[in-house]
Amino acid sequence: MKYRKLGTTGLEVSEIGLGAEWLERHNEKEVKEIIDCCESYGINILDCWMSEPNVRTNIGKAIRGKRERWIIQGHIGSTWQNGQYVRTRDLAKVEEAFSDLLTRLGTDYIDLGMIHFVDEETEFHKIMEGEFLAYVKEKKKQGIIHHIGMSTHNPKVAKLAALSGVVEIILFSINPAFDLLPASEDLNTYFADSYAEDLNGIDPERAELYQVCEQRGIGITVMKGYAGGRLFSPQTSPFGVALTPVQCIHYALTRPGVASILAGYDSTEHVTQAVAYETATSKEKDYASVLAHAPHHAYTGQCTYCGHCAPCPAGIDVAMVNKLYDLATMQEEVPSTIKAHYESLSAGAKDCIACGGCEVRCPFDVPVVERMKRATVLFQ
Repeated sequence: MKYRKLGTTGLEVSEIGLGAEWLERHNEKEVKEIIDCCESYGINILDCWMSEPNVRTNIGKAIRGKRERWIIQGHIGSTWQNGQYVRTRDLAKVEEAFSDLLTRLGTDYIDLGMIHFVDEETEFHKIMEGEFLAYVKEKKKQGIIHHIGMSTHNPKVAKLAALSGVVEIILFSINPAFDLLPASEDLNTYFADSYAEDLNGIDPERAELYQVCEQRGIGITVMKGYAGGRLFSPQTSPFGVALTPVQCIHYALTRPGVASILAGYDSTEHVTQAVAYETATSKEKDYASVLAHAPHHAYTGQCTYCGHCAPCPAGIDVAMVNKLYDLATMQEEVPSTIKAHYESLSAGAKDCIACGGCEVRCPFDVPVVERMKRATVLFQ
């Protein structure tokens, strides 16, 4: 298992994590089997947003005596009322549910305290300017929450959070299908049966979000990396082709700012399928070729940092140069940190010999040679 820094929190998380939602379907024994399996593969981060009491208890029992090896991403605002899940900002109910989370998980702190499910911009401002954030900050001051995060499916809200100076981690929905779609306050729009024909590459607001997080050290953990499983079937995939768990994981982990993808596991077999990423070949990880030959796709001309451009005869890490170029062009001046990262590369854009081999191999017809020329000027 490989580990990544989670933004500037100082934490190192397994690049494949545990999104615990599916554990609601299972009994205590089955939950323990899945969590033990995750541990055996080195998974060390789990997200528990669910308010249902039994699953919280079962998770707590499964990690008993091993709390310190887990980085827990626990949600604030997810409550259990009258036998069902309710998202709320009512502080009395919020505090009751958060206390219940601590008790059932058998812990006196949560590593990542996530402000739960904020998809509307008006709600974001209300939270950040009111008593809800004050409550969360107080919990951090008390040491009950170590870091403040937020979960959202809306890139506009996520960007506001990243720029807030308060939110350190964002739980965001990332997969090749969702990335094409413009921001929406209605999650259901991301699960459309088909997409508009005029879509063209990753939505600019989503691309900017990833770049902002990378620049500012805001760690991204990924939810819905499989789009609820719809990407595994050509019948349900909006691209008309199926992707594998390994391909979906690779896509998420190649986005700037991403530290970990929190996959859902219904069985130990699902865990094994996900961690197979760690030993997968480049061919097995290759989502780009699949998308490029899909009946429906909209990635033409846009670098997705997939790495198909390699190998470069001049030794340039073309995908990394492209990523740094995209990060740098967000600002009026190239940030010193980005320039330092670029200058540390063993070969830069100026070393490009314009052979065009990378362009031949690129599934999305990115004008790599021209981008290398622009990067040379930018970073000189």
